[in-house]
Amino acid sequence: MVNSTARLLSLATRKNGSLIVSSSSSSLARRSSLCLGNLSTNFTGHSNSLDSFYSTTRRWNSNYPAHEVVGMPSLSPTMEAGAIASWNLEEGQSFGAGDVLCEVETDKATVSFEAQDDGVVAKILAEAGPTEIDCGVPILITVEDEADVDAFKDYVVEAAAPAPAAAAAAAPPTPEPAPVAAAPTPPTPAPVAAAPASPVPAGGRVVASPLAWTIAKEKGLDLSTIAITGTGPEGRIIADDVKEYIPMEATAAAPAVDAVGAPAAAAVAAPSIPAPITHEHYTDYPVNEASIATANLLAHSKQTIPHYYLTVDVTLDSLIDLRSKLNANLDEESQISLNDLLIKAAAVSMKSCPSANASWMGDKVRMYNSVDMNVVMGNGDTLYAPLISAVDTRGVKSISEEIASNLADIEGGSINESFTAVGTVTFMNLGMYGVKSCAPIIRSPQAVAVALGAAENRVVPKEGDIGEGDDIYDTKVMLTATLSCDHRVVDGAVGAQWLSAFKAAVESPETLLL
Repeated sequence: MVNSTARLLSLATRKNGSLIVSSSSSSLARRSSLCLGNLSTNFTGHSNSLDSFYSTTRRWNSNYPAHEVVGMPSLSPTMEAGAIASWNLEEGQSFGAGDVLCEVETDKATVSFEAQDDGVVAKILAEAGPTEIDCGVPILITVEDEADVDAFKDYVVEAAAPAPAAAAAAAPPTPEPAPVAAAPTPPTPAPVAAAPASPVPAGGRVVASPLAWTIAKEKGLDLSTIAITGTGPEGRIIADDVKEYIPMEATAAAPAVDAVGAPAAAAVAAPSIPAPITHEHYTDYPVNEASIATANLLAHSKQTIPHYYLTVDVTLDSLIDLRSKLNANLDEESQISLNDLLIKAAAVSMKSCPSANASWMGDKVRMYNSVDMNVVMGNGDTLYAPLISAVDTRGVKSISEEIASNLADIEGGSINESFTAVGTVTFMNLGMYGVKSCAPIIRSPQAVAVALGAAENRVVPKEGDIGEGDDIYDTKVMLTATLSCDHRVVDGAVGAQWLSAFKAAVESPETLLL
């Protein structure tokens, strides 16, 4: 009966990969009875305790007292690997049924690994840390008698155990930096040989999910040296944070900085895009790293920010008249566009409604003193939203010159760090494409984004006194402005206040001079 039971348990538990070693036939029979009860639990549903892993194989080993080698638990139907966030017990400590041995961290949650029976921790085989451990790889040895603990002081997992066990036991809390880890660090304002790495948090350990570590490794990133903000619980870095991280040298290969007079935001060559891959029924068009990062950022923003939208129609006649007067004093190459004036009007509106110039910070709202605007330009693989800093304090001519410079950089295939920076508001004008209106996606952590449609002639009721026989309708040049708002920061009243300020600035453009 004992041999049959052991054979059955061996077949049933190869999936878990754990080992239980006994030193006598009587102990084996007693433990077989225990594990048969737990085995039924494994067939009827998943358990978050040790009963999922005490249904294991037995073998005779006279070198050690009776012990159990416990493997990394599979705490969900889809879990293939996990990391030990922390051990709740130390070697030599006793535990009872229901006690938490350790916290196991998956990409979705941190789950307590509970003991099913009484015992003593004889040897911890895997240290706590971000290193992923495959399910079934030994992580712990337990014994029944505290006097047997010393026998396992120099214990090593035998060859019969899964091969990765030794690596898992010896792995440090943080992964070794990849050889190229210094490349993706953000460029510094001053010319230096290599950008300094961001310091490790005060605790000395980067808290990130196993999937986040895997993705970072695939991208050649070292989470312990780069500046990346976690959006998970208590600042934990999750997979989306790594996907959305934009390393400057990954989006554009940085050339050597000139020894003399190198600008802070040195222009770099845009990365080449692989050729399209043609298949029988379709063609794949690879995109560059910047496009991938932007797509991931917008997808994350749309999923996590509670968007709502407000729309207003704005008359442009007065703004067009102001543009004509200003351009009359400028040469052909320095002409101001209608878009430049609309950008200035949006900046003035942000200053008039400071509650919109803010970010949601989880437990607080952060309001900014300066209006830094991302202006969307280009299209396809050359779609960028370069940052224009302090737009509220700059003149229209200065704004026009920077936009012209950014367009020239895009056309010339070179970008700088301002092309990937995120400001406090995003501005998008789709009028050139004939689009009447657009509801833009907010760029996290911004609270608002504004999009403008095409300027067009519209027939509207004539204002003022209308004499007998006069036409009661008038023709105005108008456009539709749409404001996307983060409802956590900007409620309906604040959003309406912003649109009212924008409408006033456009229809009475002399206020832009204040």
